[in-house]
Amino acid sequence: MAMTSDQSTRGNPITGRTVLACFLGFFGIVFVANFFLVRAAVTSFGGVETASSYQAGLEFTRESAAAQAQDARHWQVAAHLAGGEFDVSARDAAGQPLTGLDIAVRLHHPTDRRLDQVIEPERTGAGQWHADTTPPPGQWDLVIELSRDGERLFRSSNRVVTR
Repeated sequence: MAMTSDQSTRGNPITGRTVLACFLGFFGIVFVANFFLVRAAVTSFGGVETASSYQAGLEFTRESAAAQAQDARHWQVAAHLAGGEFDVSARDAAGQPLTGLDIAVRLHHPTDRRLDQVIEPERTGAGQWHADTTPPPGQWDLVIELSRDGERLFRSSNRVVTR
């Protein structure tokens, strides 16, 4: 008996079981891929989190008032970070060195807070501080805070690129 061309191209017929197996296999692969991607995202997140947007709003109001008071002082604070050396000088509106201030300096990584570093400069004179530091290469936010008796009087945040 001779086969016609229609009979020779037919393979196994598609049954309900075949469709079910393909359907379950497709969604199983999607589920496994999503599981690993979500797990990687959750375990590697080092960004900023806000526990309470209400508290963040109150903090913004306090920071705005502090920034206005800082602008009214007209202080001149200069920082230099290069070649493993970090220097800060602070002067008042009349150009006189500021005295009696405590300094706090941090390098904040813009995307991963786990990489943040604290720089501990030592006072070298009236209104002057120095530290030997070599931050890792990359982009950083250099945050300088000057305070007296626990009250922050000056805050500066600037993006710096280290090599």
